[in-house]
Amino acid sequence: MRNARTSIRHGMTAALLVGAACSFFSCERAAQPAADAAREAAPASGPAQPLAEAPAASPPEPDVGTRRGVVPQPRKIPDAPASTDAPSSRTKYDFAQLYGTCEPGEGGSGRTYMGREISEVMGHFGVGWLERPEREREERTDLLVNALKLRATDAVADIGAGSGYFSMRMAPMVPEGVVYATDIQREMLDIVTERALEEQLHNVMPVLGEIDHCGLEPNSVDVALFVDAYHEFSHPREMMESLLDALKPGGRVILVEYRLEDPSVPIKERHKMSEAQAKLEMAAVGDETRGRFEFVENISVLPQQHLMVFRRK
Repeated sequence: MRNARTSIRHGMTAALLVGAACSFFSCERAAQPAADAAREAAPASGPAQPLAEAPAASPPEPDVGTRRGVVPQPRKIPDAPASTDAPSSRTKYDFAQLYGTCEPGEGGSGRTYMGREISEVMGHFGVGWLERPEREREERTDLLVNALKLRATDAVADIGAGSGYFSMRMAPMVPEGVVYATDIQREMLDIVTERALEEQLHNVMPVLGEIDHCGLEPNSVDVALFVDAYHEFSHPREMMESLLDALKPGGRVILVEYRLEDPSVPIKERHKMSEAQAKLEMAAVGDETRGRFEFVENISVLPQQHLMVFRRK
């Protein structure tokens, strides 16, 4: 155990030192074309599966795809995809007409969806930003977690879990449930896996997702949490369609995004979202047969972010 803890501390220290140089304000984010170029070469893949063992960390390379997160513990979820850069073979709908292109703005990808430019991506080199000591004070993440009103038996999905900041905080709140920490970046999943083992959080499950699929089984989730992640999704419609299927009837989606309506929030514009835009995009998901997302409330407890609640109906 001592060697494991030393390894975790060394791994986290290295990640934090590299990540500290990157922030929402100025870091270079991965361009979406790299992910799109990888589609043709990637093999088809099956459903996602929990990671039994963390793979060896790969050398630094350009970040592609979108943010999502992961953790350990043998539980049966779908098979892991062979590639995280290509669209899933499970995509059932043709949404190509929904996406367009534009001249990239600051922090933007040059790809558009329903009237907004999709942002560039924060890759695994941004761990320092996610784990910065002042985050709780700046964003009041303690209030965010309390506002979720989780039940002890809930199955919670932390979509775009990144370094597992929220997964680790939610796990003790669902002692009889599970936290699916989902991400498409294996480097993030490695970090989350080590943290879960170190903190002995045996109800945290790593799930390797895809850029257009959350990687979760149908009817398996009570609450899905997105914290500053949704605006980065390269395939937001496909991702939310897959999440609609993964949610149980009455399941909740918690969408946390920096407020676009507030110019005093010191974040790049493409990394913010308005309540009106979020409602527009969520209302477009699903149909009368499969169900839809309905807006419930925007909980005004955070200093810089919307905390928007939607429910599957």
